[in-house]
Amino acid sequence: MNGVLVAGIGNVFLGDDGFGVEVVRRLLGQQLPDGVDVVDYGIRGVHLAYELLDERYETVVLVDALPMGESPGTLAVLEADAEGPEGAVLEAHSMSPPVVLAALRALGGRPPRVLVVGCQPAVLDEGMRLSAPVAAAVDEGLRLAVRVAAEAAAAPDSENTSTANTRPRRDVR
Repeated sequence: MNGVLVAGIGNVFLGDDGFGVEVVRRLLGQQLPDGVDVVDYGIRGVHLAYELLDERYETVVLVDALPMGESPGTLAVLEADAEGPEGAVLEAHSMSPPVVLAALRALGGRPPRVLVVGCQPAVLDEGMRLSAPVAAAVDEGLRLAVRVAAEAAAAPDSENTSTANTRPRRDVR
């Protein structure tokens, strides 16, 4: 069994950017496979980097609003580049995968496998409500996050650290 962290990320004060936080909020009351932890990190990227320092997790599933050039509410699972770009700027309240992984490396940690369950936002303006298409995608996003986490938790160690059984790798920024 592999440790898996499902991390809801985003800013609830910026409309659809709160997608990941809402998915994780709903997940907190549900039965999950052994070895799967769920945490709402919101905009606390440095906190997430510190959480990953102890290497308890083989896989991290980030749930977030993710501009992909698709119709609002479209969901996708992408694998983030664990090495990330050089020179990512560390920001206390940034949650982009490259920034979190750069912070982890700067702290001396080893990045785990990072999968992103992303939802195409419609609105990223100030406001505390999800747009209709993103709100309609929350339940499916929850099911997708649980499926991805369960598959990662059940995968043999050798599969969990590779790209086996995942969609093609694509940089997530």
